[in-house]
Amino acid sequence: MMSSSLLAAGIALSAAAGLQPYEAVEPHMGTLFRIKLYAANQAQAQHAFRAAFGRVAQLDAILSDYHADSELDRICRTAVRRPVKVSDDLFRVVSASERLSEDTGGAFDITIGPVTHLWREARATKQMPGKGAIAQAESRCGFRKLHIDSEHRTITLDRDSMQLDAGGIAKGYAADEALAALSRLDIHSALVAASGDLAFSDAPPGQAGWKIGVDSLDSAEVPFTRVLVLANGAVSTSGASEQHLDANGARYSHIINPKTAMGLTRAITVTIVARHGIDSDALATAVSVLGAKRGLALIERRPGVAALIVTGGQGKLQVIESSRFRLLPKTQTE
Repeated sequence: MMSSSLLAAGIALSAAAGLQPYEAVEPHMGTLFRIKLYAANQAQAQHAFRAAFGRVAQLDAILSDYHADSELDRICRTAVRRPVKVSDDLFRVVSASERLSEDTGGAFDITIGPVTHLWREARATKQMPGKGAIAQAESRCGFRKLHIDSEHRTITLDRDSMQLDAGGIAKGYAADEALAALSRLDIHSALVAASGDLAFSDAPPGQAGWKIGVDSLDSAEVPFTRVLVLANGAVSTSGASEQHLDANGARYSHIINPKTAMGLTRAITVTIVARHGIDSDALATAVSVLGAKRGLALIERRPGVAALIVTGGQGKLQVIESSRFRLLPKTQTE
């Protein structure tokens, strides 16, 4: 008689063999969300896409700083010097942000909104923001001006005109939540990609894992230098290749250093591998701000997290792999 474990394995393999790949793309959170999943048929796949994209749209309405009616923006107006109860989603994101702020001494800061808005306008107009404008925006920032009450799930802000910006963490969280929505519909092999943030569940049928190309150069035209083979995890890459301002002989990244209120000018590309997108997304930003040495130290003390950090320009690259990154399963580039 076949053992129960072998029988279960046989059933699983048989079920997996009938799964087919499906893919869909929708715009959310200022970028394109792409979902690839394996389902039994087109009807199941379409139902799953509606649920996953619907969850992302819900989070966009909560976490976006582009929409004046988002919960994030409403809190900036209503939680000034008084606690305001917030949704579970907003509380999770703000709480995770505050923990990382404490752990990095403010290298990651969700209260940086006034400064990021200023630099967003600068990139649009291709004009450097003035020193006075930077100083004024910076005065309204600071993660210690934000207070959370875990028992009552409230947020309080110390002063008016503060602006929270979840751009360094929201897409990773949304990718996680899209996967969770798919899992509830018995879709267990899927990948969600939101710009530089990926989250994925079980490997595609018959595969060891999802093949994730990692580009160690800050250029979209250069072929991948590594291909990771991963399942049930997340990968985020942060760099200045797409969003930047060239001015005064320097390239200012869209990534802001909260300590200086300036866009980063060092050439650095960071790839983080973690269990969840909310962590990989935020850590990619934090390590970019901290720089290679301090960023690597941050990653090494976080269990289950790996990093690839590349600094310098063409011809002078320094490629740094964390200890856990060197152990990740990889395949030859194609």
